[in-house]
Amino acid sequence: MTRFWVLAAITTLSLSGCGGSDSNNDDATAIVGQCSVSDEKQQFLDYMYEQYFWNAELADSIDPDNYADIYELLDAITVSEDRYSFITTEQQYQDRYVNAAYIGFGFATRVTTTARVFVNYVYQDSPAALAGIKRSDEITHINGESVQLLLAQGRYQEALGDDDDGVTATLTWRTVAGDTYTDVLTKTEVETNTVLATSSYSVGDKTVGYYVLNTFINRTGDDLNQAYNELQGVDELVIDVRYNGGGLTRYANQAATQAAGNNVIGEVFGDYLFNADNSEQNFTELFQMYDGVQQLDLERVYVLTTAQSCSSSELIINALEPFVEVVVIGARTCGKPVGQIPQRICDKRTFVVNFEIVNALGEGRYFNGIAADCSAPDSLTGDWGHANDPMLRAVNQHIETGTCATNPTSSSTTSTTLSPTKPWRIIDLWAAEH
Repeated sequence: MTRFWVLAAITTLSLSGCGGSDSNNDDATAIVGQCSVSDEKQQFLDYMYEQYFWNAELADSIDPDNYADIYELLDAITVSEDRYSFITTEQQYQDRYVNAAYIGFGFATRVTTTARVFVNYVYQDSPAALAGIKRSDEITHINGESVQLLLAQGRYQEALGDDDDGVTATLTWRTVAGDTYTDVLTKTEVETNTVLATSSYSVGDKTVGYYVLNTFINRTGDDLNQAYNELQGVDELVIDVRYNGGGLTRYANQAATQAAGNNVIGEVFGDYLFNADNSEQNFTELFQMYDGVQQLDLERVYVLTTAQSCSSSELIINALEPFVEVVVIGARTCGKPVGQIPQRICDKRTFVVNFEIVNALGEGRYFNGIAADCSAPDSLTGDWGHANDPMLRAVNQHIETGTCATNPTSSSTTSTTLSPTKPWRIIDLWAAEH
């Protein structure tokens, strides 16, 4: 069996990963050669003809000299079904996926249609976390100027400052309870913990475990182990992937296996299917458990989703469904049943679709997304796990009655539903990290 360093989708900052392999020596397959713009384009085109999942649909004759650079060539030749292929620089790839860090304040925001800015999440031990900023807080002023004015004048990002170590900004924020705080934050290197919150609570006589999984990168395995260690003995489990655009598929396997445990170990997690010219690369991945890794052995798992839940997040659902009950709460997912193997070309890292993944029943190809069993909006009602979160209220209703909540809505004005055309650009189009 050939194992790849497989990523399955893209998420934050315009550079998160989609489909890769489990080989840590991916640089060994880098395309080596001359690195002029012309050389890059030709190397990339050759790679597309050989490895692109839809290579049979590429035009027989493509002149790379007709395109200014490798990025323009990619946009021109990808097929209409492909909303996922992209290219980043090698440095961006290393910073985001390997080092799992960036320079900033450590929080992500959403902008409403009324030009209000709310915090979606905060990274652990970041400047924002140390200042006391939490999910659902509203950023009202930057350096004394109102956010609405800054947005109207196109100066919002400028006011936050360059993404350099030591840059400061004075932020004012308001909590859901109406309390207002002001503090000076200084940008520094932020480590992007991938499990944003872990907690447990009671519904009737059942203990419900809950954790928020925000992406699948190199540190996710350790983060998952910590979360599952904290959740031992729960009767129900909620995996919140509402903002998770995907990443390394091996951690989708880990998250799913640790949830269902002995109900799935040794069964087919997914079949990885390449184009007809590379069918010898096809392989089957099993649910697998490693010594010392905790598991819950649950027969039912709840998954919270939005249109921003992509790829490896969807893979958890599709892989588990043949074996245990999976209840999807929220909104239809983004629809990415395909993955990429990162390929280095000169100082670039290409993420073009190389394969699709189907589950043990041969089910996949959910390009229109996976529908929610129970609809519920993503509203900012408090920090993670807040009792008034409409998604969690819908979960609790289902646990108690086996049915969907009749009206899992919220009076919050910060509910936002957008379906970006490029799933990996979610943060660019719908939110932003600072």
